[in-house]
Amino acid sequence: MGILQANGICLSFGDRVLLKDASFTLGEHARCALAGGNGEGKTTLMKIVAGLMHCDSGTVTTSRGMTVSYLPQSDIVLRNNTVYEEIEKGFDVWQENLDRQHEIEILLSESPESAKPALLEELGALQEQILQGPYYRREAVIGSIAKGLGLSETDLKRRCDEFSGGYQMRIALAAVLARNPDVLLLDEPTNYLDIEARLWLRNFLKAYSGSFMIVCHDRDFLDQTVNEVYELFHAKLSRYSGNYSFYEKARLQEIKQLENARRRQEEEIERTQQFIERFRYKATKARQVQSRVKALDKMELVEVPSHLKTLSFSFPDPGHSPNDILKIENLCKSYGDNVIFKDFSLYLAKGKRLAVTGHNGAGKSTLLRIIAGADSSYSGTVKLGPGINIGYYSQDTADSLDMDGTVFSQVSSYGTEGRIRNALGAFLFHGDDIYKKTSVLSGGERSRLALLKILLQPVNLLILDEPTNHLDINSKTMLLNALAEYKGTIIFVSHDTQFIRELATSILYLGHGEPLLIEGDYNYFEYRMSLYEEPEKAAPAVAEKPVQKPVFDRELEKKRKNMQRKLEREAQALLEQIAALEEKISQLDVEINKSENYSDPVKINALVKEKNELVSKKEELENQWLEKASSEVTL
Repeated sequence: MGILQANGICLSFGDRVLLKDASFTLGEHARCALAGGNGEGKTTLMKIVAGLMHCDSGTVTTSRGMTVSYLPQSDIVLRNNTVYEEIEKGFDVWQENLDRQHEIEILLSESPESAKPALLEELGALQEQILQGPYYRREAVIGSIAKGLGLSETDLKRRCDEFSGGYQMRIALAAVLARNPDVLLLDEPTNYLDIEARLWLRNFLKAYSGSFMIVCHDRDFLDQTVNEVYELFHAKLSRYSGNYSFYEKARLQEIKQLENARRRQEEEIERTQQFIERFRYKATKARQVQSRVKALDKMELVEVPSHLKTLSFSFPDPGHSPNDILKIENLCKSYGDNVIFKDFSLYLAKGKRLAVTGHNGAGKSTLLRIIAGADSSYSGTVKLGPGINIGYYSQDTADSLDMDGTVFSQVSSYGTEGRIRNALGAFLFHGDDIYKKTSVLSGGERSRLALLKILLQPVNLLILDEPTNHLDINSKTMLLNALAEYKGTIIFVSHDTQFIRELATSILYLGHGEPLLIEGDYNYFEYRMSLYEEPEKAAPAVAEKPVQKPVFDRELEKKRKNMQRKLEREAQALLEQIAALEEKISQLDVEINKSENYSDPVKINALVKEKNELVSKKEELENQWLEKASSEVTL
């Protein structure tokens, strides 16, 4: 393994400074997220660290022999190879060792006896390294990774260009994971994954022996995989300990201070401008006026990070709806020989929030189209209650927008100008963006606008197909809060685990055989999914023995209680030791990230080594605590 260290990275495009003295260190087993608003430079920083872009100044150094792999968030096009061959490229890093092994074997046949011991020693070390690595197990490794990411054995034999762009990204991700580098740089790896593949990737990263830095808009995924967050804001990089939720809490306090400072600054600017306007033409005040004009020009405006601004959105009143929202009986739907639904039935009551999730291609979007009335090619009964008004958002809703209209004109009829401007801001349309023509918007921007247009209309049944696809974490939170307050009924397709966890009252899973309706929370759903991944082995049948009532022994019970109390005291002592270690680790993090230490690699290596030793000790104590805390003394 080793250490990756970025020191003083600077990059500008014309007058715009994208990165300014960005520095960080990834030690062994680092798990970190890279956060920041759209366009702040997260992808650029990753490309510089991966060696795919040059910076104006600064350095990226790695320990000798360290391997770094980068997965871009889009624009991967795979053509000629089969899926298996493409993923197998991840093992090309072993080719250098194999070539050297072959070279040594030739040298051994040609070299004098005196040179052979050294060559044999090198050959033995190489062979041991290759044997211990995954190269000779690559077929099994490729199969396991492909299966986890939703690629079947049949898929492995198909050419990559037969797959959609989303699946090509999965193939690229599989190749990066198969490479098993020391450092993984992952830019939005969950974008094209269904919920099963996301769960698999989460578990893969939790068990990963190397280090990784990840950009991701799934808060739940980040909370369960990372333990530090780097935020990129206005070209500066800042570090926060803890998972993404801890980072948000810490940042919230800072943002309150920023907002207060900005409010005071705006009041000061207003007073200054009033003074300038009032005395601009008075000769006796000319010097003071000029002084204030210069002060305004030099003033650095306080800004709140866009990806952490408090956004709000509320739905119009949905009006009355019946208790029986939806009844589906004996639904059958096929595409040729591909049977999507067979005798499927479902009942949905008023106020429910039904999440539909599962494999890509399992029929999630098809079911929503049928319920919304956009697809009538089926047999069976689909009946909505009287007075149901549907708001339906699908992946192609954006195509129905008026391409000649502006962003503002698309939604201007759904409320006052102030409310519409606030809603557009919540959906990432700021400033002059609202006057852009729809025809010049990107695909993601059109999707956001189409979603907003649906949500602004008063309906009592919302049908949403992947509503969070083009939203950042902050906008997702805004939408989630609004949907939680919404008084109507919701049917939604999503692979975002936090969105499902916090919104769904029931989950319809499409994937393993018959559709599975789970009346329960997301934790129960996750448990049910784990049964498919690791089915429990059936226990051998044993003959039942008659149970004998134990005889109470007062002295034995007293002894048991004393031993139990001793265990509890030992567990408490371990907790205190763990807390002390966590404090030391936090202090070391501060030292490691001090800019003056980056020029001293010896000191950095010593600090990182000390931190890793403390982390290992903490993990050991946590295991001891878990064992003692869960122990029950029996005599």
